[in-house]
Amino acid sequence: MIEDKARFAPAAERVEHRKETAPLLDAFFDWATATEGKLSAKSELAVAFRYILKRREALTRFVTDGRLEADNNIAENAMRKIALGRKNYLFAGSDSGGERAAAIYTLVVTARLNGLNPEAYLKDVLTRIAEGHPINRIDELMPWRMTSASDPQPG
Repeated sequence: MIEDKARFAPAAERVEHRKETAPLLDAFFDWATATEGKLSAKSELAVAFRYILKRREALTRFVTDGRLEADNNIAENAMRKIALGRKNYLFAGSDSGGERAAAIYTLVVTARLNGLNPEAYLKDVLTRIAEGHPINRIDELMPWRMTSASDPQPG
């Protein structure tokens, strides 16, 4: 598989591997264009084909930009835990409670994506805030600014 070779490779190498993907995508979009023309304009299938065709540039950008993934699996996997607990979130108490829960979930997942233990990260941040961390320097406590749960990154 082309993407198996490109996964985890440096950006320039990914683009090189994905050169094999471009003709496959061109063939798919040629087929989709031809097929959409044969369908009833008002059918749901024609609507779906037009949706894909209008977004060709965005859907194929990963071929020429090695920084991009071919899929959104990383984001979907991060959200899976939230989706699994959806029924529990009905009991947030209020809209503002739901917004607070969403903020906490975002911090937990972002901490995890930045290689931090979310529990240690939140404990450290809350301790620093309670001990008087200046509000105008709150950005120093963001997960991507921390090298460990107790050390802010310089800069």
